[in-house]
Amino acid sequence: MSMKIQKIETYLLKCELDDLTFWSSQCSFSHRKSLVVKITTDSGLVGLGEGGQYGPGEQVSTVVHKVFAPMLMGVSFDQIDVLWDKMYCKIRDYARKGPAIEAMSAIDIALWDLLGKQLSKPVYSLLGGAFRKELTCYATGLYYRGKEIPSLDEELISLKSEAENYVNDGFSAVKMKIGLMTPREDILRMQRVREIIGPDRQLFVDANHAYNVHTAKMLIKPMAELDVYWFEEPVVPEDRSGYRELKESSPFAIAGGECEYTRYGFVNWFKDKAMDICQPDLCCAGGIGEVKRIATIANAHGVTCIPHVWGSGIALAAGVQLLATLPPFPYTARECAPFNAPILEYDSNPNPLRTDLLSTPLAPKDGKIKVPEAPGLGISINEEAFENYTVSQDLSELSL
Repeated sequence: MSMKIQKIETYLLKCELDDLTFWSSQCSFSHRKSLVVKITTDSGLVGLGEGGQYGPGEQVSTVVHKVFAPMLMGVSFDQIDVLWDKMYCKIRDYARKGPAIEAMSAIDIALWDLLGKQLSKPVYSLLGGAFRKELTCYATGLYYRGKEIPSLDEELISLKSEAENYVNDGFSAVKMKIGLMTPREDILRMQRVREIIGPDRQLFVDANHAYNVHTAKMLIKPMAELDVYWFEEPVVPEDRSGYRELKESSPFAIAGGECEYTRYGFVNWFKDKAMDICQPDLCCAGGIGEVKRIATIANAHGVTCIPHVWGSGIALAAGVQLLATLPPFPYTARECAPFNAPILEYDSNPNPLRTDLLSTPLAPKDGKIKVPEAPGLGISINEEAFENYTVSQDLSELSL
């Protein structure tokens, strides 16, 4: 079977959330979107990747077509690491972070999907094998709900209902948002969630870099009393010394990195001992192969890698394949997520691109997801849903 790249296409997907708008500390989410990269070989084999989740997908699409596609056409798609380095070196002088790396990430994921299909093996097998065939998940949710910023009373009511759902669904860990309200109000929100989920479930807290260091420090004692396991993105990603200061003074883990890119960005965090848990996003930090490398370097520096997962069913599938391959850290005879094993972030917010886009959606049962055994990412697309959610196909796609 021939293995040459013949066509590269991009599709901008979007769906409105109508009355299901939710907020982080930074912004509201009134719709869900993603940019899908589709690579077709001269034998008709198709691989899918995803990027364009953080900013406008159009800029990622432009990089795919104007920068990377011309150098990829007619090339053997199994040279994944070679192609990654060539793409990175092409943009190294001007785009070591941001949309260009997102474009590389989407292409990398699509190439791994292609190679798995070519060899009739799941991606986890190509990465060296799976340590586990079932992943423990944590529910990412407990955002601020409503078209307008809600009141504290409204929040306490909605948090109770949502947290009860996660308990009933069997999740052993949940992650909630803070930072949009005052520290006092968010402490009350955290107390409500802990009250509902009980003492035996893990509670992760994510500020989306809402605080300066002294404000974040105000939260350490109440969060410790609530047995928070990790505090995610407490301060802005530029403040690496602030991360280190919080890490040195907190009894719980300091996590971050969803806004960081490639091993070259992450290694400085590790050298500076600025975080306990790194969270590269496969669709933004460089793709499947690069996040695997980041995880290896992290472990060599004593840092746990628990990738950030956000996007459509394609992004979720890529995350599942990679997390299956990450070793227990440190090794014990019985791994126990999240203490020494990766735990899969399951975005539990409204997202038809996650629930409708795949023919067989990846959804947890009793808080766990089985790793797909089908070739590549192990998924197939619901073509009707894909067409319905596609708002733009870039007409500049290249083909031989």
